[in-house]
Amino acid sequence: MLHQYIERKTGEIITENLYHNSIINYIYSNIRENSKWMFNALVSSRTSSLLAYINYDFPFGSFLSGGQKFIKQVGVNIEECVNPSALTSARKVFERQIKYDQYRPMSNDEEIVVSPADSRCIVGSFSNRNLVFLKNKFFCLKELLGKDKGEWISKFHNGDFAIFRLTPDKYHHNHAPVSGIVIDFYCIDGAFHSCNPNATIIEASHCSKNRRVVTIIDTDVPGGTNAGVVAMIEVVALMIGDIVQCYSEFEYSNPKPVTIGLFLKRGQVKSLYRPGSSVDILIFEKNRIRFDTDLIKNQSSPYAISRFSDAFGNPCVETDLDVRSSIATAITAKNKARKKRSL
Repeated sequence: MLHQYIERKTGEIITENLYHNSIINYIYSNIRENSKWMFNALVSSRTSSLLAYINYDFPFGSFLSGGQKFIKQVGVNIEECVNPSALTSARKVFERQIKYDQYRPMSNDEEIVVSPADSRCIVGSFSNRNLVFLKNKFFCLKELLGKDKGEWISKFHNGDFAIFRLTPDKYHHNHAPVSGIVIDFYCIDGAFHSCNPNATIIEASHCSKNRRVVTIIDTDVPGGTNAGVVAMIEVVALMIGDIVQCYSEFEYSNPKPVTIGLFLKRGQVKSLYRPGSSVDILIFEKNRIRFDTDLIKNQSSPYAISRFSDAFGNPCVETDLDVRSSIATAITAKNKARKKRSL
């Protein structure tokens, strides 16, 4: 079955090239069903690190794993890269830096929430009264945030979420989606399940089972986005061995670890995935943001073929978008008045 998404800039429906799709299908069907111990070994930290080494670091890995072919296929725009002459290996291509102020421009409106990554996005709600109700399709909130995090589980009850799937060809730095103060920061150990659509469908709520980093941001502070408390969850996947926290206030210079009390400025570099594919998740309080209309419209497209739509019985088509591009607007008195005037 095809898996298609909608390119935001053009509105074009594109069929995704799912890397290593046959291997992923074999792991998540035959091996998962017939050899549980082998399946658990394949999604372990040790195997994920080994696969990453073979694909990105091993001297002959690019030949054995198709890495050279991958580098040619990803279509990296050399002009947007910082120091393109240094992209001499698969890992360096994966961990590339870009001139994001020039090639990933961002709205000056401080109350706009932006995408944390170059990715394919789905938006949803925990409330069954919402048009994008997708509760427990991709993750379980309690498991995702940690079962002992009752304060945050309660805070986001009936709220909204956005999922950003980073494919191996994407730029893999994460950027802060909002401005605000970090009020909690913690890591949760777990597995390294693939974020291939088939794996997501077969291994229910796999984002809640993978190793992940949770950053809780209060945006209702001076200089903040005024979108309430926002959770940003960075989720590892197959061949992702590490999430490096490297917040930079200017370009990629003077990176610092993310800690409680740090003020994050919207659109700035926050972290780096090493290497592979991965997922970002944003969670919002109830009635604090309004998703961009094109994301909701695209998600319900009857023309694109999505494996998620077929499996979940809900329209669920991803939109391909740029890091730092708008995904939602904070619901404030100012924005309510602005919307009313536009009607």
